[in-house]
Amino acid sequence: MKNFLLGLIFGLIVVVAAIWYYADQRKDPTAEQAKTRIESTATQVKESVQDKLNWKNLSTDEIKSELARTGQVMRQKARETGNAVSDASSDARITAAIKAKLLADPDLSALSISVNTTVGRVTLSGTASSPENIRKAMLLALDTPGVQEVVSTLQVKQ
Repeated sequence: MKNFLLGLIFGLIVVVAAIWYYADQRKDPTAEQAKTRIESTATQVKESVQDKLNWKNLSTDEIKSELARTGQVMRQKARETGNAVSDASSDARITAAIKAKLLADPDLSALSISVNTTVGRVTLSGTASSPENIRKAMLLALDTPGVQEVVSTLQVKQ
Protein backbone atom coordinates (compact mmCIF):
# COMPACT_ATOMS: atom_id res chain seq x y z
CA MET A 1 0.00 0.00 0.00
CA LYS A 2 2.82 2.36 0.91
CA ASN A 3 4.57 1.71 -2.43
CA PHE A 4 1.30 2.25 -4.28
CA LEU A 5 0.78 5.68 -2.68
CA LEU A 6 4.38 6.71 -3.33
CA GLY A 7 4.04 5.59 -6.96
CA LEU A 8 0.76 7.50 -7.31
CA ILE A 9 2.29 10.68 -5.86
CA PHE A 10 5.38 10.31 -8.06
CA GLY A 11 3.17 9.77 -11.12
CA LEU A 12 1.14 12.89 -10.33
CA ILE A 13 4.30 14.94 -9.94
CA VAL A 14 5.60 13.72 -13.33
CA VAL A 15 2.27 14.48 -15.05
CA VAL A 16 2.06 17.98 -13.53
CA ALA A 17 5.67 18.69 -14.48
CA ALA A 18 5.06 17.50 -18.06
CA ILE A 19 1.92 19.63 -18.41
CA TRP A 20 3.70 22.65 -16.98
CA TYR A 21 6.70 22.15 -19.30
CA TYR A 22 4.63 21.76 -22.48
CA ALA A 23 2.24 24.58 -21.59
CA ASP A 24 5.20 26.89 -21.02
CA GLN A 25 6.87 25.87 -24.32
CA ARG A 26 3.77 26.32 -26.45
CA LYS A 27 2.72 29.95 -26.81
CA ASP A 28 -1.01 30.43 -27.15
CA PRO A 29 -1.60 32.30 -30.45
CA THR A 30 -4.99 33.57 -29.27
CA ALA A 31 -3.42 35.19 -26.22
CA GLU A 32 -0.71 36.78 -28.38
CA GLN A 33 -3.34 38.15 -30.78
CA ALA A 34 -5.37 39.53 -27.90
CA LYS A 35 -2.27 41.17 -26.45
CA THR A 36 -1.48 42.77 -29.83
CA ARG A 37 -5.06 44.05 -30.18
CA ILE A 38 -5.02 45.51 -26.67
CA GLU A 39 -1.71 47.28 -27.29
CA SER A 40 -3.00 48.63 -30.62
CA THR A 41 -6.22 49.90 -29.05
CA ALA A 42 -4.33 51.53 -26.18
CA THR A 43 -2.09 53.33 -28.68
CA GLN A 44 -5.11 54.56 -30.66
CA VAL A 45 -6.84 55.83 -27.52
CA LYS A 46 -3.68 57.64 -26.41
CA GLU A 47 -3.35 59.33 -29.82
CA SER A 48 -7.04 60.28 -29.82
CA VAL A 49 -6.79 61.86 -26.36
CA GLN A 50 -3.64 63.73 -27.37
CA ASP A 51 -5.37 65.05 -30.52
CA LYS A 52 -8.33 66.20 -28.43
CA LEU A 53 -6.05 67.95 -25.94
CA ASN A 54 -4.23 69.74 -28.73
CA TRP A 55 -7.51 70.68 -30.42
CA LYS A 56 -9.00 72.15 -27.25
CA ASN A 57 -5.81 74.08 -26.54
CA LEU A 58 -5.52 72.78 -23.00
CA SER A 59 -1.85 72.23 -22.36
CA THR A 60 -0.56 72.45 -18.81
CA ASP A 61 1.61 75.45 -19.73
CA GLU A 62 -1.38 77.34 -21.19
CA ILE A 63 -3.40 76.67 -18.04
CA LYS A 64 -0.56 77.95 -15.83
CA SER A 65 -0.21 81.03 -18.00
CA GLU A 66 -3.92 81.85 -18.00
CA LEU A 67 -4.19 81.30 -14.24
CA ALA A 68 -1.29 83.66 -13.65
CA ARG A 69 -2.64 86.25 -16.09
CA THR A 70 -6.40 86.25 -15.38
CA GLY A 71 -7.03 83.92 -12.44
CA GLN A 72 -9.31 81.74 -14.55
CA VAL A 73 -9.24 79.41 -17.55
CA MET A 74 -12.02 79.59 -20.13
CA ARG A 75 -12.72 77.54 -23.28
CA GLN A 76 -15.77 77.73 -25.50
CA LYS A 77 -17.31 74.83 -27.33
CA ALA A 78 -18.60 75.44 -30.84
CA ARG A 79 -22.28 76.23 -30.82
CA GLU A 80 -24.22 73.27 -32.14
CA THR A 81 -27.22 73.64 -34.43
CA GLY A 82 -30.37 73.79 -32.40
CA ASN A 83 -28.88 74.93 -29.09
CA ALA A 84 -29.73 72.75 -26.12
CA VAL A 85 -32.81 73.77 -24.19
CA SER A 86 -31.52 75.88 -21.34
CA ASP A 87 -33.80 75.34 -18.42
CA ALA A 88 -33.18 74.51 -14.78
CA SER A 89 -33.55 70.75 -15.27
CA SER A 90 -31.03 70.77 -18.12
CA ASP A 91 -28.53 72.72 -16.02
CA ALA A 92 -29.07 70.36 -13.07
CA ARG A 93 -28.52 67.35 -15.34
CA ILE A 94 -25.29 68.84 -16.65
CA THR A 95 -24.06 69.61 -13.13
CA ALA A 96 -24.90 66.09 -11.94
CA ALA A 97 -23.15 64.51 -14.93
CA ILE A 98 -19.98 66.53 -14.34
CA LYS A 99 -20.00 65.75 -10.60
CA ALA A 100 -20.34 62.03 -11.43
CA LYS A 101 -17.35 62.26 -13.78
CA LEU A 102 -15.33 64.03 -11.08
CA LEU A 103 -16.22 61.30 -8.58
CA ALA A 104 -15.09 58.61 -11.02
CA ASP A 105 -11.66 60.15 -11.56
CA PRO A 106 -9.21 59.20 -8.79
CA ASP A 107 -7.01 62.26 -9.44
CA LEU A 108 -9.82 64.76 -8.92
CA SER A 109 -11.68 65.48 -5.70
CA ALA A 110 -15.38 66.09 -6.23
CA LEU A 111 -15.44 67.57 -2.73
CA SER A 112 -12.81 70.19 -3.61
CA ILE A 113 -14.38 71.19 -6.93
CA SER A 114 -17.67 73.06 -7.06
CA VAL A 115 -19.71 72.86 -10.28
CA ASN A 116 -22.28 75.51 -11.20
CA THR A 117 -24.21 75.47 -14.49
CA THR A 118 -26.23 78.31 -15.95
CA VAL A 119 -27.64 78.07 -19.48
CA GLY A 120 -24.96 75.60 -20.55
CA ARG A 121 -22.14 77.67 -19.05
CA VAL A 122 -20.26 75.63 -16.46
CA THR A 123 -18.16 77.27 -13.77
CA LEU A 124 -15.63 75.13 -11.91
CA SER A 125 -14.34 76.57 -8.65
CA GLY A 126 -12.32 75.34 -5.72
CA THR A 127 -8.92 73.68 -5.67
CA ALA A 128 -7.01 71.04 -7.62
CA SER A 129 -3.66 69.47 -6.88
CA SER A 130 -2.00 70.53 -10.17
CA PRO A 131 -2.57 72.37 -13.46
CA GLU A 132 -2.81 68.92 -15.07
CA ASN A 133 -5.81 68.14 -12.85
CA ILE A 134 -7.40 71.50 -13.72
CA ARG A 135 -7.05 70.49 -17.37
CA LYS A 136 -8.63 67.09 -16.66
CA ALA A 137 -11.58 68.69 -14.85
CA MET A 138 -12.13 71.11 -17.74
CA LEU A 139 -11.99 68.28 -20.29
CA LEU A 140 -14.51 66.25 -18.30
CA ALA A 141 -16.83 69.26 -18.26
CA LEU A 142 -16.34 70.07 -21.96
CA ASP A 143 -17.12 66.48 -22.92
CA THR A 144 -20.52 66.61 -21.22
CA PRO A 145 -23.55 66.96 -23.52
CA GLY A 146 -25.22 70.35 -23.26
CA VAL A 147 -22.10 72.21 -22.10
CA GLN A 148 -21.43 75.27 -24.23
CA GLU A 149 -18.67 76.94 -22.23
CA VAL A 150 -16.43 76.10 -19.28
CA VAL A 151 -14.93 78.69 -16.98
CA SER A 152 -12.48 77.51 -14.36
CA THR A 153 -11.51 79.52 -11.33
CA LEU A 154 -9.83 76.45 -9.86
CA GLN A 155 -6.64 77.22 -8.01
CA VAL A 156 -3.67 74.93 -7.58
CA LYS A 157 -3.49 73.77 -3.99
CA GLN A 158 0.12 73.73 -2.80
